[in-house]
Amino acid sequence: MALRNIENALPISQERPKKLAKLSKQPEIGLNDENNPVAVAESTVEYVASENLKPFSDPESSVQRLLEELASKDWIKVCDSLNNTRRFAIHHSSLLLPILEKLIVVMVKAMKNPRSALCKTSIMTCSDIFTAYGEKLLEGPHLKSMDDLLLQLLMKASQDKKFVCEEAEKALNTMVNSVARLPLLRKLQSYVRHSNPRVRAKAAVSTSNCVSKMEVNEMEEFGMVLLAQMAADQLSDKLPEAREAARSMVNSLFEKFTWNEEEDEEGSKQEAWKKFCEKNVTGLNAQAMIKIVASQ
Repeated sequence: MALRNIENALPISQERPKKLAKLSKQPEIGLNDENNPVAVAESTVEYVASENLKPFSDPESSVQRLLEELASKDWIKVCDSLNNTRRFAIHHSSLLLPILEKLIVVMVKAMKNPRSALCKTSIMTCSDIFTAYGEKLLEGPHLKSMDDLLLQLLMKASQDKKFVCEEAEKALNTMVNSVARLPLLRKLQSYVRHSNPRVRAKAAVSTSNCVSKMEVNEMEEFGMVLLAQMAADQLSDKLPEAREAARSMVNSLFEKFTWNEEEDEEGSKQEAWKKFCEKNVTGLNAQAMIKIVASQ
């Protein structure tokens, strides 16, 4: 039997063509979209202190472009525009008054942005706005937008990102030092009962700071009893920060409530405070408020 040629017997195997590596699509620079992020590191954003912000050489023409620049889809440009807003607030504050409400809306939107750099820059802008406009911020046309702004600041002060949290706390302190105390206290009143305990605690701190700066006539206008009841409610809060703020508030109330009381045998400051608490605050809370003052 004739043997077959080996070369003819074995099938020739063909190599499969190698797959070509897919080229990754480069992100488009400038898009303000978290699903398609810009190719710019957040570390490139510069946080400028208020005292280092310079005035504009031609503020009248620059302010006309401000809202358009703040509406940019490039978040880096929005940061720059927020810093320009700060420059206006510090050096040319009258030029922003006609668009102040729109600016507050922009700041609230920027604080909601997941980019921490944009959020922090917006919070820094809040501080300069508080300093520049103070009592005007709680007047008619700005009331609704200020509600949104205050809530965002309290929420940012409550979050875990330390550098954002610290900046929000600074802004809240600036707010307390700059804005009219009575209308501000009325705004804060609802937030000390907020469902989020951390927001509630930050609101308690701002409330306590606000009360500590009030005069007796301001407390009486707001309602000394109402203030005492607010402090009493916070004494039993689940977070230590809120409870500590409440204790500080109790001491402020005691100081102003008894400022004209004379220390004598018939009626001491302590006795006057005890009667006030027992009359206007519920049992356990009243005793707690009496003990706080007695321990000083």
